[in-house]
Amino acid sequence: MNTTTLFINALAVICLILGLRKDREKTKHALKIAVMSFIKILPTMLAIILIIGLMSGFVPPKTISKIVGQEAGFKGILIVGALGAVLHIPSLIAFPLAASLLEKGASVTSVAVFITTLTMIGFVTLPLEIRILGKKFAVLRNVLSFIMALIIGILVGVIL
Repeated sequence: MNTTTLFINALAVICLILGLRKDREKTKHALKIAVMSFIKILPTMLAIILIIGLMSGFVPPKTISKIVGQEAGFKGILIVGALGAVLHIPSLIAFPLAASLLEKGASVTSVAVFITTLTMIGFVTLPLEIRILGKKFAVLRNVLSFIMALIIGILVGVIL
C-alpha cells in the first residue's frame, strides 16, 4: 500500500471519528448512504475487474504494444481514438482500463487519446444530440472534439 492510499484512508477514518463525535445520527445516516452507493456501483466494479482480467488473460502485452504502443505511431493513436469515440464506457471503468493498457505497453499518448475521446465524443448518444442540437452542430462538435482529443493526447505524450 502506498503512502497516498494510507493518507487517504487515515483521513477518512479521522473524519469518520470526528463525525461520530459531533453527530452520531447524521454520521450513521451518511454511512447508510455510502453503503447503498457502494452496492449500486458494485456491478460496475465487477465489470472493471472482469474486463481488465479478460484483457490481461487473452491479449498479450506484445499485441497491445504493437497496436497502441510507441511502435504503432499515429496509426495506433487513430485506432485507439476511434475506439474511444465509439465505445460507451463509464470513466469508472475507463481509468482502470487505461492504467492496465499502460502496464501492458500502450503509449501514454494512446491512453490519453483513448480517455479524452471517451469523455469528449458521444457516438452512442449522437442521435439524441442531433435531435436536440441539430445535425450540423452535433457532427461538427464531435469532429472538432476528435481533433482536439488527438491534439491533447499528443501534447500529454510530449509532456510526459
